[in-house]
Amino acid sequence: MTYYRYMDSPVGRLLVAGDDAGLHLIRFPNGKKTDLPESHWVEARRPLEEAVRQLEAYFAGKLKIFTLNLCLDVTPFQKKVLTALQQIPYGETASYGEVAEKIGNPFASRAVGQANARNPIPIVIPCHRVVGSNGTLTGFGGGIEVKQALLDLEQRYR
Repeated sequence: MTYYRYMDSPVGRLLVAGDDAGLHLIRFPNGKKTDLPESHWVEARRPLEEAVRQLEAYFAGKLKIFTLNLCLDVTPFQKKVLTALQQIPYGETASYGEVAEKIGNPFASRAVGQANARNPIPIVIPCHRVVGSNGTLTGFGGGIEVKQALLDLEQRYR
């Protein structure tokens, strides 16, 4: 059974969904993917309390590393990329090329970008910390403004 709830955040209302095994997704209100729950999901607060608690602590500048069980339905390559993203320190950024090198495939920066774009659990898996090779902000599922807001938040509480 997949449960969902909404939470208010400094970057807008987030849709948070998961089950008893862990967190499955976070969606932004103005993202590329709808922030509506699937028809078979059940609205419930309890199964997602810890995820919401940690997200609230992150937005308050009190949490820098998430300790949630994550349920990822991704390819092995995407999993490699998402694992590498979790190693980018709070308040820092890395380029797509640097992430590609980190996973042992230095010519895969485009594929890293595609895997980054498919991240089902943004913020917790910090895809907002990945920037262009010249440091510019590039695409983000919640919009560039949200990406900038998340990076600014981390700089403020670093």
